[in-house]
Amino acid sequence: MLYNFDQLIHRSDTSCVKYDLRKIFFGSNEVIPMWVADMDFATPDFIRDAVLDRATHPIYGYTFRPQEYYDTIVQWFKRRHHWEIKKDWIQFTPGIVPALNLAVLAFTNPDDQIIVQPPVYFPFFSAVRHHNRQLVYNQLLHTGNCYEIDFDLLAKQAEKASMLILCNPHNPVGRAWRREELEKLADICLKNNVLVLSDEIHGDLVLPGYQHQVFADIAPEIAEITLTGHAPSKTFNLAGLGTSSMIISNNQLRQKFKQTVEGLHIEMGNLFGIAASTAAFKHGDEWLNQLLNYVQLNIEFTIGFLAEKLPLIRVFKPEATYMIWLDFSAYNLTDEDLKRKMVFEAGLGLNPGIDFGPGGEGFMRINVACPKSLLETALQKLQQAFG
Repeated sequence: MLYNFDQLIHRSDTSCVKYDLRKIFFGSNEVIPMWVADMDFATPDFIRDAVLDRATHPIYGYTFRPQEYYDTIVQWFKRRHHWEIKKDWIQFTPGIVPALNLAVLAFTNPDDQIIVQPPVYFPFFSAVRHHNRQLVYNQLLHTGNCYEIDFDLLAKQAEKASMLILCNPHNPVGRAWRREELEKLADICLKNNVLVLSDEIHGDLVLPGYQHQVFADIAPEIAEITLTGHAPSKTFNLAGLGTSSMIISNNQLRQKFKQTVEGLHIEMGNLFGIAASTAAFKHGDEWLNQLLNYVQLNIEFTIGFLAEKLPLIRVFKPEATYMIWLDFSAYNLTDEDLKRKMVFEAGLGLNPGIDFGPGGEGFMRINVACPKSLLETALQKLQQAFG
């Protein structure tokens, strides 16, 4: 069947962060929100049907994850990413951000150095700082219209670090890291006994023409030092169901992580997340293929529009995710003035680049996972303010 990604869905007054918290984050309820990384597309029907079917049973008591839940994850990775995993490697977590914090608690000690690669998803920072670890910036380098890893700096930093949090694919710059890049990073981490926490929540969202390389699947010795975060939340718009996995082949690491999860009594999850995840990974291939094609068209439309109408905005074309990293530095605005102009002149709510750490100054992140008509309206408003 053909899925309809053009449908406009009213999301206000649904306790929706993206829409109902606009006043708090932007000082205005009137902005078109293109910030939070969830999609303005309906969750697919086969997932809603599974949740509704479970909801018809009148008791929502204590639950567990059945064999089918694990089987669908194993089969999904085999089909989509050619990665052979085992059920026993899969450890439930109530979201990837909690998983980041759990891993920091499980595998590092206060004052340990943890490397992150900004500009990057900002919960990486709090996962380190909130637990009294030292945050080390391995800032990405941008050459031309692409970002690269600073391997020379990383080699020095890894000598004293306990962990590296990898964003693979990278949010917000949109890189789908190549195998050779990840091999080079892995060599540095192996040499220095640095544990790699690979956040691959956007791994299913690699765009046509590119490929996701699972970091742990490069070589067995790399798998031994890697924890892989994965979830259906970004792929199928299920962030409100708090269901994700940490995939760990190293038995010693897995048992230690499991003890941390169970020690906090957060291992149970919720029954609707189980139903949704199972349906997503069992039936979601065709929906995802159509989604990626639609997002790719939105990205191409955005790049073409900005090239013609707003050439001062430098665009970093994403290889993955449904976000685009935009450079407004040619306008010579402070980050505060840029945000104010975006909100009160353009009427748009985007993520300020400075939220993503060093290297984000003068940038904005726009979420284009929305009906094209809404995207067109947003870009026209951007033109009116910055043209």
